[in-house]
Amino acid sequence: MKNFTIELSGNWVLGHRGDDVLPIAFLREALSRISDIKIADISLTEITVSANGDMMLSDIRKYVCDAFEKRYPGELENSRLKVTESGSEAGPEQPETGPAGADGNISISDILTGGAAVLHETGEMPSAEKKDAAAETLASVRALIGADEFKALAEEVARVAPEVRSCGTGKLFAGMSYLFSIGDGCGLTTYLGLYHKLVCDLGLVRGADTRKVTELSLGAVKESEEPFAEAMQMLGSGDEDFVRLLCVDISEWMSHTDDRWFRQFLRSIEKHAGEFIIVFRVPFVDKDVLARLSSSIGDVLSVRTLSFPPMTEKELIGCAERELKEYGFKAAKNAWQPFIERMADEKSDGRFYGLNTVKKVVRELIYAKQLSNAGKKKRSLTVTLEDMRSLVSDDAGELTGEQMLEKLVGSEDIKKKIGEIVAQIELADKSDERPCIHMRFVGNPGTGKTTVARIIGRMLKERGILSAGNFYEYSGRDLCGRYVGETAPKTAGICRDAYGSVLFIDEAYSLYRGGGDWDYGKEAIDTLIAEMENHRGDFVVIMAGYTEDMDKLMESNAGLKSRMPYTIEFPNFDGEQLYLIFKSMLGKRFGANADMLDAARRYFENIPADVLNSKEFGNARFVRNLFERTWAKAAMRSQLAGRSDITLTKDDFEQACADKDFAFGTPRMRRIGF
Repeated sequence: MKNFTIELSGNWVLGHRGDDVLPIAFLREALSRISDIKIADISLTEITVSANGDMMLSDIRKYVCDAFEKRYPGELENSRLKVTESGSEAGPEQPETGPAGADGNISISDILTGGAAVLHETGEMPSAEKKDAAAETLASVRALIGADEFKALAEEVARVAPEVRSCGTGKLFAGMSYLFSIGDGCGLTTYLGLYHKLVCDLGLVRGADTRKVTELSLGAVKESEEPFAEAMQMLGSGDEDFVRLLCVDISEWMSHTDDRWFRQFLRSIEKHAGEFIIVFRVPFVDKDVLARLSSSIGDVLSVRTLSFPPMTEKELIGCAERELKEYGFKAAKNAWQPFIERMADEKSDGRFYGLNTVKKVVRELIYAKQLSNAGKKKRSLTVTLEDMRSLVSDDAGELTGEQMLEKLVGSEDIKKKIGEIVAQIELADKSDERPCIHMRFVGNPGTGKTTVARIIGRMLKERGILSAGNFYEYSGRDLCGRYVGETAPKTAGICRDAYGSVLFIDEAYSLYRGGGDWDYGKEAIDTLIAEMENHRGDFVVIMAGYTEDMDKLMESNAGLKSRMPYTIEFPNFDGEQLYLIFKSMLGKRFGANADMLDAARRYFENIPADVLNSKEFGNARFVRNLFERTWAKAAMRSQLAGRSDITLTKDDFEQACADKDFAFGTPRMRRIGF
């Protein structure tokens, strides 16, 4: 075998760096068509090839010059093209590299182990440090929890990197745009940073680190270019010598991609192709909505779409395990149930931030564990079930569902109704087909609907009807998204979390707003009905709200009404029941003198009937607020007296009642004007 070297002027090659294909890449392709020639080494300005013994220097030179003239007519002299047989004429010193594959392609293992020479668009060979960095970044991507489509993209980019580099098409690669469909707090910043670092480490773009990643958000839709001002300014600051990643949140514009200002923005991005890697961000939405959005952007730009589904319970636990390990801790295998309950509580206000929330909860857990260690004077790095229970407030403790139900004050009819429903469900569950077990709770606020829903979840778990028995609480509007296409996956995700458990939807009537105007509530109801039907055997939806409003909601959708066969009415509490609820809140934590209890009884007995029966009255919620106000007065008094124990007195109670929120019901209180 003979070796031949084809060499070009470095300055001339750099003059063609804007070409679709760099000169050396073109020559490599031309030479690879000759069956007797194999590519050995390649750099920005040179190719070394191996040929069989019959191939002469003149043959190689003629083939190269003919091909060159067709591609670059009249530039042969300026290129200073030189073809030599290895050893016959000294050439420039070559970097130490291993051989490329027989077809000139370089595998990802070549890049990450440094086993092959690769061509960088700027003429720089990848250093060992860069190769190690690429390996580390790719390993970080592979170690991510979830994000399957993002992982697939990273693997694909790593696989194609040698071809992009050797062909000198880095500018084309940098001109690719991406559309990320991802919810708040689900790791967007992490994904952006990893992706930019990966493409930089692989030498696909000119860059160094993630400090060149910028996140912007387009403002509300307006008939002007004002919302795009910051993004346009960023585009104008592009640098051909350093490719940055720009992420633009276009959530507000999802339904306005045909707007002339948005189209003008896309054209501006196209003009700066190669200076920025552009990522468009929208919430996690329906696939069909995402496809339409991608198609609209794709009219102007090359765009790749990726979806990032919300994390499952298993994935959330995986994130928590990793976070614990980061600090040297681990959790016992049987300890995770309270963590899942805490995640349910975190989600219940409609503001859940994925990994960020997990990290917050783990920080609380580690501190609680260390506090426990300090008390026991024994260091342990294993989080137990007892430790994990510090994350949740469970007043029921180890009580069974029936025991919790029995402790309820002033709810005899409700207790009887629940007993009948649970027995009926348990009996029907023994048949071949599980019954539909969704329910409606109707009544005024503070009448115990949420408490009873929790108890039902525990009872059904204890009877083997529900597999998990957790409790997920949302308001009706929490199921609705802010943008077209966001509601269905959001509702489905909420239902998915609650499989095997109770999904409690308070103020469910807010999902229905009469009239002909389109509302996301209808979409949420349609999705909810499908979930209720498809998972009827191991999933309980309980809708709660005012009686009249819930009736209107059921009348608006026959499918919803037919899937909720059980209705429980929660009447308002009378004065005596409210007093017993107040007394039960004392528990074992506080003492109370007889005068305070007498004053409390008189107070609740004197609450006017029109107040007790009004829709605005908070019932047990009102009682809890008054109790906590009384407790606060007593705590302040005890603190000023230098005492650690707290005993509620008549003065504490009457001072709490004097606050405007509670100023009725006692003889010594009167409303202004009466």
